[in-house]
Amino acid sequence: MGSVKDLQILKEPKEREMGIAWLVFSDRYSVFDWGEMPDHIKNKGAALCLMAAYCFEKAEEQGIKTHYRGLIRKDGKLVRLDEIEEPTNIMEIDLVRVIYPRFLDGKYDYSMFTPELVNFLLPLEIIYRNGLPEGSSVFKRLEKGEISLEDLSLTSYPKPGERLEKPIFDVSTKLEESDRYITWKEAQKIAGLKDSEVEEIKKLLLKVNDLITKIAEKANLTNEDGKIELAFDPKRELMLVDVIGTLDECRFTYRRLNVSKEIARQFYKNTSWYKDVENAKKIAKERGIKEWKKLCRSKPEKLPFELKKIIEDMYASATNAFLGKNIFDVPKLEDVIKSYEEFITSRG
Repeated sequence: MGSVKDLQILKEPKEREMGIAWLVFSDRYSVFDWGEMPDHIKNKGAALCLMAAYCFEKAEEQGIKTHYRGLIRKDGKLVRLDEIEEPTNIMEIDLVRVIYPRFLDGKYDYSMFTPELVNFLLPLEIIYRNGLPEGSSVFKRLEKGEISLEDLSLTSYPKPGERLEKPIFDVSTKLEESDRYITWKEAQKIAGLKDSEVEEIKKLLLKVNDLITKIAEKANLTNEDGKIELAFDPKRELMLVDVIGTLDECRFTYRRLNVSKEIARQFYKNTSWYKDVENAKKIAKERGIKEWKKLCRSKPEKLPFELKKIIEDMYASATNAFLGKNIFDVPKLEDVIKSYEEFITSRG
């Protein structure tokens, strides 16, 4: 399915009928659209699976439709989260069709997405921003002139760590070689959305944002930003798909320190490989080339052993904090964050 999760199809989706599949969460991870990175993060797959299940079940309690069916226990039985006593990395889901846009003459063709289409994944990632922590893409986009203060409903230039009076809603492509931020008007056009559906998406995003914020607060975390993915079911009703509320989908902070995949991003941003990635993407865009990775001059190095261990413990301890029980035998989240703070200090 991708660089992080694998898909085992039990029943193929049809034009007007959902299928059934298993999402198998791996210990792989990806940053900057690279795909599988050189390290595997121990227990990451099971941690994300359980964290996502918790958020899905809480969403369903609020009447939010999702594709979540349950978790697959070690004995192969489909169960709810409260029936799990040990980690699992397999989630059962309802499956919709994934329809990829065609790449023609250096551009993506989305003409197949119409207001009549049903039972498919929206080719969008829908993003909320409650704050602008260090590393937020908003700063780079402002510097490049790709977005304006007016677009963000801001009256002054933001500072890293700033909390917003009200959430910013953002949107990017989902099924292209490299995700790119787009306007809501363009998102509506490429996904074939009606005006009422765009408004419904924004209301749903706000509801999910509020839910994840409350869940994070119980773990003493701040929900800075995050993304959701959506699909239309056979009746063209919206439902949450993929996963929500995890350390890969969201950017959480603890006293302004990152508690998410952002830790790995920040490390790699200080490497020559990251500069090569940015350059390769730029050249590919200028030449209308789809596969930018072929233009990248280097490959990512491995994480330092100490940082890798911190990230492993962070995924597991954050899951324990979300669920309110010790599924994983790891230090408390506060202690893991302290280790990360010490690591940062030791590297100047």
